[in-house]
Amino acid sequence: MAVSRRLRYSLWVGALVVGIGVGAAIKLSRSHSSAANQDSTAAGTWAPGAKAAPAFALRDQNGKAISLASLRGRPVILSFLDPFCRDFCPREASILSQAAKQLGSSNPALVSISVDPWANTQANFRADAAHWGLAPGWRWGVGSHAQLAEVWRRYGVAVLVTHRLIAGVKARYITHTAAAYLIDATGHERALLLYPFGAKDVVDAGKTAFS
Repeated sequence: MAVSRRLRYSLWVGALVVGIGVGAAIKLSRSHSSAANQDSTAAGTWAPGAKAAPAFALRDQNGKAISLASLRGRPVILSFLDPFCRDFCPREASILSQAAKQLGSSNPALVSISVDPWANTQANFRADAAHWGLAPGWRWGVGSHAQLAEVWRRYGVAVLVTHRLIAGVKARYITHTAAAYLIDATGHERALLLYPFGAKDVVDAGKTAFS
């Protein structure tokens, strides 16, 4: 099944309309992250070599350069998560980590593009590593809002930021498409999954995508 323009559009509309609330305080403001819920099967698949994954060049949580080109030769599970989320994003990250372990010899790289530039702090990354069950080698893609927004756009990921006053405290709410792409070792998109999904869904898609 090929991903059509209609599906790309649904990624945006789904994230903007069907968000589920998740949030916690950060300094003097608050961040609230939401994930668009969809069916737990692959939303789209591509034949080998049919669709090149959009390029990106960012930094990881350790300040090292990370790009799709640098990962060529290795399969990639690419997700879009909020480092400060404390509900749905941790669950998705744990599922992806479990799936990567079960895929074994495929040895996919796990990369998550941040959807919350304001939460890209070492404290948050350390907390995520300690509490989210992240697989060894998990890398975050971070950068300026403009840099990240360009990657979101290229992958059809909607990120909506709104603000509210709660008890006199300015709260930032982030609603985003919870998409995970399986990219093969040649740099081509092979499958798109929309959360919620289980480790088995990822593994089943990965066995085809990464073979």
